Amino acid sequence: MTITMDRRLLLQSGLFGLAAIASPGAARLLAARGFTHQVASGEPTQNSVLLWTRYVSEGEPMLRAEIAEDAEFGRIVARGETAARNAHDFTAKIVVAGLVPGRWYFYRFIAPDGTTSAIGRTRTLPEGPVGQFTLGVFSCSNFRFGHFNAYRHAAERSDLDLIIHTGDYFYEYEMGRYPSEEQALAGRDLMPSTEILALADYWLRYATYRADPDLAALHRNFPMIARWDDHEIANDPWHGGAENHQPDEGDWEARKRAAIQAYHDWMPVSDAPWDSYQIGDLATIILPETRITARSEQLDYAVAVGDGSAVSESLAAFRDGPWSDEARTIMGAEQEAWVAAQMAASTASGTRWQVLGQQVIMGRTYFPLPLAEEISGSNIELVRQRAALFAAATQSGLPLNLDAWDGYPAARTRLLNAAQEAEANLIVLSGDSHNGWAYDLHQDGVNVGVEMAGHSVTSPGFETLVPQVPTDALARSMVEASPEMRWANTSSRGYMTVTLSPDAARSEWLFLDTIRERSTTIAGRNAMEVAHGARMFGA
Repeated sequence: MTITMDRRLLLQSGLFGLAAIASPGAARLLAARGFTHQVASGEPTQNSVLLWTRYVSEGEPMLRAEIAEDAEFGRIVARGETAARNAHDFTAKIVVAGLVPGRWYFYRFIAPDGTTSAIGRTRTLPEGPVGQFTLGVFSCSNFRFGHFNAYRHAAERSDLDLIIHTGDYFYEYEMGRYPSEEQALAGRDLMPSTEILALADYWLRYATYRADPDLAALHRNFPMIARWDDHEIANDPWHGGAENHQPDEGDWEARKRAAIQAYHDWMPVSDAPWDSYQIGDLATIILPETRITARSEQLDYAVAVGDGSAVSESLAAFRDGPWSDEARTIMGAEQEAWVAAQMAASTASGTRWQVLGQQVIMGRTYFPLPLAEEISGSNIELVRQRAALFAAATQSGLPLNLDAWDGYPAARTRLLNAAQEAEANLIVLSGDSHNGWAYDLHQDGVNVGVEMAGHSVTSPGFETLVPQVPTDALARSMVEASPEMRWANTSSRGYMTVTLSPDAARSEWLFLDTIRERSTTIAGRNAMEVAHGARMFGA
């Protein structure tokens, strides 16, 4: 039986998408009323914080937000009112000001009928001298690959001050694609079951993810600052399109607008396209947008080599031509100037660390030639072809991932030059790759800073591409092939913490023992430290 319904009517009635209607899980979500998805907070300053909730009812009721010094709300210090807006999927956000710097608070929302939301905990940023501040850094949480154990582990900690999410908060694919049904964890179904294209689809996908108890706990217990990566929109986007957007899927600009609105509706974020956050005299955290504002279209080695009749010559021409093009950008001129100004102002004020929290790997990464030999025996022709092409790229002096900063070398040079000119103590935080990496960032033979790249919450990593190679050997070969790379883990899921102090910055990668069952057991750790002024990891 074929059912057709007008999507506008679905939106107006608070329903979502045709694919969701037949799903029991969707029915439960769609039938929920009142406070459906707990609370979240984000984008703190020294005297304010943004609060979020969702309240489903008739009309657009005004909700009262309260912030207190205690969990019993005996000492309420701030209040505000905001509407749960139908046009924004019944979500409600408010910035509450008048708070004291550097302290924890409790917050809640109260509906007109007196019902209350879950109680959340948040904190303001410190001002003045700061002795230590610890970040929890997350990326790449694919709902169907496994449980969000990393979120739960962090939610139960008492030593984190702020969460940074560098993106791929969710994935846009339909059920059965990444992961396949054979790879997917039973009981973790997506809504809608189709690829998400329109506003209603994006809303429901957020509703699915945000119903996860482990993600809800993280949002409830800590403030977050966040930027999207690619999958909150569509895989590998640029300003004019995306790898995962085809002509028969509608207008790209309309899809992009829908994705951005849904992100702003469901996340504890403002509408600012980029922003920075001051951690007293200790650090400036700079959050740019590297995906859709002005990014040039990604290059492709397969296109560069054409029919494959002259691979070396084609790659040399590609290296000296399109790849090196000064006009190619990952952020755009306006944002490049803003980031440079932020770093310069930060160092001029005496701030110790300049932290760039963004999406894709900045360190130079090369495909190991011995790995191509290992893969040459693969029984999958496409795998053999791609390995041979990546090996040829390495031999031509070209990097592995053209979707990362390695695909935009002129833009990377401009950013690192700006960091040098500002005399920044640069720390780059990255996600996207699903693996853990540490890099010393070099420019013209000079150490400019370090990169701490976090592994994924659940999404599979590099190890799945070459399962015949032992993971330790794979990580070692990656480090050996890439002069800037100091350490790698290509096989474990989890999250990263970054502890800043005036004299050093220490990153720790935490590896969960499993994502296929609920567990918060840490199976392994790795720590790296950079001393202030060294601009490289210690031995």
